[in-house]
Amino acid sequence: MQRIVIVGGGAGGLELATQLGRSLGRKGKAQVELIDANPTHLWKPLLHEVATGALDSGIDELNYRAHGKKHGFNFQLGRMSGLNRETKQIILSPMLDDQGEEVLAERKVSYDTLVLAIGSVTNDFGTEGAKEHCIFLDSRKQADKFHQTLLNEFLRANAKVGDDEQLRDLEIAIVGAGATGVELSAELYNTAEELVSYGMKNLKTENLKVTLIEAGDRILPALPERISAAATKELENLGVTVRTNTLITAATAEGFETKDQGPIKARLKVWAAGVKAPEFMKTLGLETNRANQIMVNRHLQTEDDAIFALGDCACMLQDDGKPVPPRAQAAHQQASHLFKALKARHKNKPMPEFIYKDKGSLVSLSRYSTVGSLMGNLTKGSMMIEGRLARLVYVSLYRLHQIALHGYWHTLLLTLVGHINKVIRPRLKLH
Repeated sequence: MQRIVIVGGGAGGLELATQLGRSLGRKGKAQVELIDANPTHLWKPLLHEVATGALDSGIDELNYRAHGKKHGFNFQLGRMSGLNRETKQIILSPMLDDQGEEVLAERKVSYDTLVLAIGSVTNDFGTEGAKEHCIFLDSRKQADKFHQTLLNEFLRANAKVGDDEQLRDLEIAIVGAGATGVELSAELYNTAEELVSYGMKNLKTENLKVTLIEAGDRILPALPERISAAATKELENLGVTVRTNTLITAATAEGFETKDQGPIKARLKVWAAGVKAPEFMKTLGLETNRANQIMVNRHLQTEDDAIFALGDCACMLQDDGKPVPPRAQAAHQQASHLFKALKARHKNKPMPEFIYKDKGSLVSLSRYSTVGSLMGNLTKGSMMIEGRLARLVYVSLYRLHQIALHGYWHTLLLTLVGHINKVIRPRLKLH
């Protein structure tokens, strides 16, 4: 029986494993195996909400092992560290517990077809002090750490200082004004307002000083300029200081050093500028680009015809010479395409070529606003949307991911449970 191994349980990898499990795994036509370094899945575009407490990761996460049992694939907990193309095996590094004791030894997993869907990590571009002083939001663990740190800082800011009872300002600086940086900036103000309603009476949103830093000339550089301008206006209305054309040269315990605009003071420092594939991707013996992404052809196939790659860890050049952008919608489209391609390959039929279709982009500014653009035949280009309509479309992107994993009825029930939780649970995770 053919063994299909998928490494990485992000949006693309999990959707592909689910579809292949239903179609081939359940029917005994292939053995489908998913490998991930974490036991649970959380949609990566939601990590900024986990970081601010707007989303309780314990409720929304999905257990890989339970999901695999239900949908016809096996799950292995492990982190890929190497590849032997001659023996068709991947190497999983030893797993240690919090005390440093070995839980699982180094393992080798054989494959007939290998799909790499390892995703991406934040690119600090080698900036001095970034790793030591900044928080990254690449995983649920990092988002949870930020959340706890944020709550502690709000407690400090809420405390009275001296006899004059002057409140401490909470200074937060975010490097990178892409979707993550912009959405996180807005969510921080929502968190502050919610904490006031839950008893932090001394806290005021004026004491929250958020600075959003972008090296380019505008925020959201990947989106149309009119959307960037609308988002900038909304953020500034909230109180965010937007600093464009600002190049960070170093991160320190006190904040950031800039090339020619002086220091930026911050107690909490977040790095959300740029993405790259994990460093070990360069060691696999496959062709990679400067961002460590594996080069693939129009079939999402590497130079090794038994190995495929999708999502943020893969680079496929389009007709215009530009790579497919590292977005959740691209991973979703590639997973759906590769499902059809691998089924065709399983039957010794020609595989179709992948064509990326940009559906537009949306950015949520917490409960305050949502802005973005939709693209398609009806609009003959792009159409800017904002407000409630944009928010509805933004939420539907996550629902489409859930439908791919669970089907329509299960997703409908999850949506209903989500609305019930908004009534019976706190609006913010307070611990």
